[in-house]
Amino acid sequence: MVKLIALYKHPENQEQFDEHYFNTHAPITAKIPGLREMKVTKIVGSPMGGEGKYYLMCEMFYDSHDALKTALKTDEGKASGKDLMSFAGDLVTLMIGEEVNE
Repeated sequence: MVKLIALYKHPENQEQFDEHYFNTHAPITAKIPGLREMKVTKIVGSPMGGEGKYYLMCEMFYDSHDALKTALKTDEGKASGKDLMSFAGDLVTLMIGEEVNE
């Protein structure tokens, strides 16, 4: 399993960010062909105290690297990327990870 991970820093206006993220961006992303599962986590704190560096994390699961690459090239994948950059381009860090089964 391969996942695309999006980590979002704290937005200036959390209410406005949440409105767009949950009502516009997440529904666009959920339509990407090949997406197996999407988990969204709101970061509520740090073990060291305080709110921590990040506000939100989204994990998007795909069967393989090829499936992820193919998904990102679809119209839905392009629409998700374009929307992401329009509202959170300066807040998001994207990473690709592989599940490790030990």
